[in-house]
Parts: sequence; structure tokens; C-alpha cells
Amino acid sequence: MADRPARKSFRTHTAQVVRTERLTPHMQRVVLGGDGLADFSAGTCTDHYVKLLFPIEGVAYPEPFDMRRIREEFPREQWPRMRTYTVRAWDPAHRELTLDFVIHGDEGLAAPWALRARPGDTLRFVGPGGAYAPDTSADWHLLVGDESALPAIARSLEALPEGVTAHAFVEVAGPEEEQKIDSGVEVVWLHRGRRPVGRALVEAVRALDFPEGRVHAFVHGEAGFVKELRRLLRVEHAVPREDLSVSGYWRLGHDEDGWRAAKAAWNARVEAEQEGVARAA
Repeated sequence: MADRPARKSFRTHTAQVVRTERLTPHMQRVVLGGDGLADFSAGTCTDHYVKLLFPIEGVAYPEPFDMRRIREEFPREQWPRMRTYTVRAWDPAHRELTLDFVIHGDEGLAAPWALRARPGDTLRFVGPGGAYAPDTSADWHLLVGDESALPAIARSLEALPEGVTAHAFVEVAGPEEEQKIDSGVEVVWLHRGRRPVGRALVEAVRALDFPEGRVHAFVHGEAGFVKELRRLLRVEHAVPREDLSVSGYWRLGHDEDGWRAAKAAWNARVEAEQEGVARAA
């Protein structure tokens, strides 16, 4: 399945916190529910995501809340701030949406909210978007990411049929950040320690003895190591573009607002450079 542009949706959903759970020292789970999810649905993409909406303090938004109207009528600096999170699970029978948040103390916007969230708290979001699901016609699968990609990798592994060949590498801070994933695939957990984000992932994929046949790859996380691995797969291993789902979820030194503004140009430049090398190889 090709890494195609995500489906855009401005439908706003309003949910309430049902429960929370601390999964690891740096991962907080929030389960959302309520009647406001009656029209929400997540399909077969295992990287489905939603964009959480955090209102600007002191700004009164019209009711019923309508993001399209807000974008048309309010100055940009008064638009709710958006943060993107992967759908870890969607239970349509109970109308419960599970999101996992990486926690770095009081840094950021969404993670501190998740730490303070209590049952009954309200959260608005738009979506879902999504573009990837493991292609069952591939001979084998490669899934690589840091903590930000862990929810999508876990969901993808849980969607794989039994007996499928897959290699999964997940980099986390240390052994205390490992999670149980309901899959027959053995995850290789790489402990970052004091090394730069992604260094261990690049080393692990470089050292991998690639199986024969067509690979379908999912590589997401910090943009720097994602760029390196995209080049490794696309140029050195000649993996076709349509068999790659590769994107920088975040970038060191940027918050999501800054990274979102620069991401399209960054991706276009990287792709142009690497595609030129791939064609010349």
C-alpha cells in the first residue's frame, strides 16, 4: 500500500475522558468516549491519527463549535492549537478512542493535558486521517520508529496475520519504557540511553540481513534519523517509493507548530535529493 496523502477532515468531534493509565514512566494513555463520538469512525489504516484542539486562552469560540467557521472568521493566531496523535485503538461497540501520549515533564501542550486529564474532562479533535496499513501481499515487513511511532507500530503489528515475516525496531529511553504488544512478532527494543535519538535505529537497520522478496516498510519518528533510513532503503536497498511509508513525525528543536510549517518543504527537498540519487544508482 502506497504512502498516500492522508484524508483531510474538518469534522469536529467532542469527547470526554473515560479513564487514564500510566503505561510506562514516559507514556500516558487516555481513553475518550461519550455521545460526541457517535459519528466517529476509524478504518483499516493502522496509522490513523486525530488532531487534538486546544483553545487559546481568553478566546470565545462560536457554538456549535465549528473549525471551518473558525478558520474563516478568526485571525490565525486565535485558531485552536493542534497536536497530532495516532489512534492506538478504536472500539466502535463501546465508542471508545484510545490515545497514547509521550511525556517529557511539563514540556509541550498535549502531554501536560494528558497528565492532568480526569474522567469527565472534555476534548475536541478533528479527523481521522491515515495512509498506511501493512500490505498483506508483501513478502515481509519492516517497522521502525521511536516512541512517537510506537502506537502506530504496535497497532500495525497487531494487525499482521500469524506467520508473516516482520522485523520491528523500536527505540525508547530504557528498558522501563518497553510495552507489551499483542503480536507474534518479536519487537527489538533499542535503549537510547545518552545517544542521540534514532542513532540506535539507524545502526540496527543497517545491520539487518534483509530477507529475500518485496518489503513493505514503515519508518516514522524524529525527522533526522527518518531521513537517514529513507536514504538507506530507497537508495542502497532500492526499495520502490510505493513500498515505503516514511515521515518525520517531529524534529529536534521544533514544536509541532514550527515543524508543521516547515515539514512540506523539508520532505520535498529530501525526496528530490534522494530520488535523484536513486535514479542514478
